[in-house]
Amino acid sequence: MTTIDVTGARTPEAADVITGARERIDSLDDRIIGLIQERMAVSAVIQEARITSGGRRVNLSREMEILGHYRDALGKPGTSLAMTLLELCRGRV
Repeated sequence: MTTIDVTGARTPEAADVITGARERIDSLDDRIIGLIQERMAVSAVIQEARITSGGRRVNLSREMEILGHYRDALGKPGTSLAMTLLELCRGRV
């Protein structure tokens, strides 16, 4: 299988561009995953502090702020992304 077959490009030049861009996307995805894992850890610290002080695990007003932030920055799909991120960061409920 050639690079052109793998990329769907019709020229070797386009295949090279696509291959390079895909490598960049893979690198960005690795960084994004790392940041999400870091966010999950920080969220766990916050939840633990809130729970040990007698509070609830989730602060709904804060979650609404986060949803609004993502929506404002990314549009409607940002809300879905934020919901997924919040779900990941809540941990086991």
